[in-house]
Amino acid sequence: LPPRSILLRLAPAHRPQSPEPPSGPHRLSALRRPSRGSSAGGGSSGARGGPGPLPLPRRGAVRCGGGHRRGCAERGAEPGAASMFQLPILNFSPQQVAGVCETLEESGDIERLGRFLWSLPVAPAACEALNKNESVLRARAIVAFHTGNYRELYHILENHKFTKESHAKLQALWLEAHYQEAEKLRGRPLGPVDKYRVRKKFPLPRTIWDGEQKTHCFKERTRHLLREWYLQDPYPNPSKKRELAQATGLTPTQVGNWFKNRRQRDRAAAAKNR
Repeated sequence: LPPRSILLRLAPAHRPQSPEPPSGPHRLSALRRPSRGSSAGGGSSGARGGPGPLPLPRRGAVRCGGGHRRGCAERGAEPGAASMFQLPILNFSPQQVAGVCETLEESGDIERLGRFLWSLPVAPAACEALNKNESVLRARAIVAFHTGNYRELYHILENHKFTKESHAKLQALWLEAHYQEAEKLRGRPLGPVDKYRVRKKFPLPRTIWDGEQKTHCFKERTRHLLREWYLQDPYPNPSKKRELAQATGLTPTQVGNWFKNRRQRDRAAAAKNR
């Protein structure tokens, strides 16, 4: 199936309208229990509310349906009890899962990308392949960044070798995550010198860097294009930021930071001239 067909199969319109089951490792075992007065499996379901904001896969693994079944067996659930409630194993190939990740990444729908990575049951045999697939790893890194899970982001970037095509985006995530952590620690925005010190303290890992020295000054053509867009609209929306990022070879985060810094410089200049 092509990625868009997979997304249609996973669309919310096809989900049951029953209340959402508990999240976490008890989710599947709760669904397996009979719906009417059965004591099989032991105990009540004890639903604890919704899944919370964008949970991520556990470190080093993409969720696999087989892991849930093993967990239920360890807790003593009967293998054949309420099998009609067992969630199906969707046998998407690693290539299909990677295609969906790429489609959602390009669309900028980070929330849906995160939910896809978390909730997609896959055949256990495909787990190892998914954990080595660059598109899936890149998607996990992007979701980790946008949810503020920087420890997970650093773990992914430091422990997997990425191709050069992914370097620019992943380098931007690495630096921006460290900038944001430093800003939170200091309680103020970082200046150019502060950012330089952060880059020296947290150099790019070789998994996302080919060893060449990277300049943090944009090329003249890039600056000219950014200035042209700034004159038209100093406050671009996310869609325009993505469009400009594609035109300049930057990331949407870099584009947003450039516009933010330019607005600050213009305000400072206007205040000085009063």
